[in-house]
Amino acid sequence: MPNFCAALHCSRMSSHSVLAFFRFPRDPERCKKWVENCSRSDLRDKTPEHLNKYHRLCARHFEPDLILKTSPFRTVLKDTAIPTIFDHPNLKRANEQEEEDCPPEKLQRVEENQDKDKENATESTNGQEPPEEPQVLDKDQDEREYLRSLFDVVVMMGRQNIPLQGHADKEPRSKAFTPSNFQALLEFRINAGDEALRRRFETSRTSLEFCSSTQLRQILEVGEKCVCKELLSEVKEARFFSLVMENVEDIAGENRVPTFVRFVDQNNRLREEFLGFLGFEGDAESVAESLCTEIFERNGLSMEDCRGQTFFSTGVHSSKAKAVAAKLSERYPLAVLTPSSAHALNICLANSMDLTSVHLVTSTLNKIDAFFSRSPVLLDQLESAISIYYQGNEEKASALKQACRSDWTHQHDTFEVAIDLLESLLLCMDSIHDNEEQKWSDEIAHKAFVVSEALADFEFVMALVVLKNTLSFSRAFGKNLQGQTNEVFFAANSLTAVLHSLNEVLENIEVYHEFWFEEAVNLAAALEIPIQPETYYKVHLTFPVVSQVIKELSEFFSENHLNALRSLSFVPAIMSQLKFNTEESSADVYKNDLPNPETLPTELNCWKIKWKHGTKNVMVPSTIYETLQLSDVKFFPNVCALLKVLQCLPVQSLADEGCSEARRRLTAYLKDTPPKHRHKSLAQFSINCTVRVDVDLMVEAYLLAYPDKDTTEEPA
Repeated sequence: MPNFCAALHCSRMSSHSVLAFFRFPRDPERCKKWVENCSRSDLRDKTPEHLNKYHRLCARHFEPDLILKTSPFRTVLKDTAIPTIFDHPNLKRANEQEEEDCPPEKLQRVEENQDKDKENATESTNGQEPPEEPQVLDKDQDEREYLRSLFDVVVMMGRQNIPLQGHADKEPRSKAFTPSNFQALLEFRINAGDEALRRRFETSRTSLEFCSSTQLRQILEVGEKCVCKELLSEVKEARFFSLVMENVEDIAGENRVPTFVRFVDQNNRLREEFLGFLGFEGDAESVAESLCTEIFERNGLSMEDCRGQTFFSTGVHSSKAKAVAAKLSERYPLAVLTPSSAHALNICLANSMDLTSVHLVTSTLNKIDAFFSRSPVLLDQLESAISIYYQGNEEKASALKQACRSDWTHQHDTFEVAIDLLESLLLCMDSIHDNEEQKWSDEIAHKAFVVSEALADFEFVMALVVLKNTLSFSRAFGKNLQGQTNEVFFAANSLTAVLHSLNEVLENIEVYHEFWFEEAVNLAAALEIPIQPETYYKVHLTFPVVSQVIKELSEFFSENHLNALRSLSFVPAIMSQLKFNTEESSADVYKNDLPNPETLPTELNCWKIKWKHGTKNVMVPSTIYETLQLSDVKFFPNVCALLKVLQCLPVQSLADEGCSEARRRLTAYLKDTPPKHRHKSLAQFSINCTVRVDVDLMVEAYLLAYPDKDTTEEPA
């Protein structure tokens, strides 16, 4: 809210002026003189407190020697300053006349008041102060108000995604700009009437900022911890949870992994909430250790209650992420490693391969995705290329155009679609790069050239063909994993057939490679791409890809994980499909998580009888959520507990879109915030914007964490 100058005929406003604006003084005599010199008769009946709070005068109305610049961002007046520069020619003479006409009694009274003030100051200096206890209470209250203002600004910056630093990043010593966005917002609050900040700043040494960098770091850490505490209170009530780790991100120069926590809340809904950017520096052993420490010590969650984990990593961090997951599995066998329901299985498998040719394909597909997301006009250009290439096949052209309007680079059939689009993509990129009509910017034309060079490489074509054919065996399997509960259950049972087919390919790799190489050669010939020798790709591409897919599927589907998925047979609809011939032994892995494990066999038998003989004219629940919503499920405590554990596994899809809002907010945060301006603490306020924030609780937490903190310490 801008400040307006209170002087008559002065239209200056703080938001449109570089001048400082000063509050009316609280001293009645000096305040009265300010009002009289302003020539504002409407202000004469206002109290000094009212004038101090709501009215300002700009620096233009004061003699220069009355204004002090105590720091690059702080301008103050001398204690005796009176405004005398106004656009009223008779003002000075009128003031002089008023001083002459002032009664001697009034002058004596003013002098007496000044003498009393001096005496009080002297007594205070000599240590003769009023009783100590009331002052301590006032100081404590003032401290709390000051901290509350700091937390208010930090929370607002997080909610609005305002970076901490401003121009100071480039010109740290420049006086032309405020040193940081945070300090600028504090200064704005002072100008807007924040008394706590103003008092703190006016009573501190002139060399200090509003808040030191050390204290700001502590404020941010306490705020982040309070948000996590509020968020995780429901997780602790649920007890069991799973960890979902996404691709490693650059957060202000540090490698950190965005991590979500999955749990079943008190309404039996599966939820996924953002836990934070956890550290990812060091080797796999140290990362696993720091993750466990941060989850337990900082967030208060016990890894003994973790029942699932998943990661999605690309590029150079992929092998390290797998090693970290393996370390966690060794320590906590019940924290089973599963695929992530948020990503297609085939994409996860491709990203996990530490092969140069495969990295070329995945990175190029990511570049294509980023390129066409820049503008709908670019997509129109691709659709035109599809129409040209598929002139005689409207049905195929229409299907590909529809795929292009979807998130096709992250789906189960990505590599099949890429093969079908390859000619059209190359035609489109060459057209944009040639830029004959000067329709595209140099930046877009250059990006199109980079993608075109990658597409016209035989290594890319060969790797794309191998991925398409190898992952065709797991395509339907992965799609079922992200389907309904019964599809997930039957997918687990089909894993044996998938692995059998892949092992058959591996045993006959020379035959399969010959067919796949021929397919790549034909595709390259159509694109006029030079062909390279066959032997190299059999040894360095085809054989490693098939071997790694088998290895990754075996790791994703350990015996504990498969038993967990087989336990989905206790969902009534699946029991019915199996004719109630369910295996009770599959639930043994979670026996210690049940309230009464010794009664589990009897309870499961009653559970089967209930659905076998009582399903006439009754809609049989087909999902875990529907089952847990039944009013009489409370009579089956073991079944209820088992289903809740199964529901929080990362392989289970989020049925309610509202439960995945945190993931969408994370994506938006990473897209909208440059790496150097990202902050792990502020991100908590931005991504977890629906979490209740109690500033008073943050103040109490800060005072508890730093009881002897001197908030006037020098900036770090």
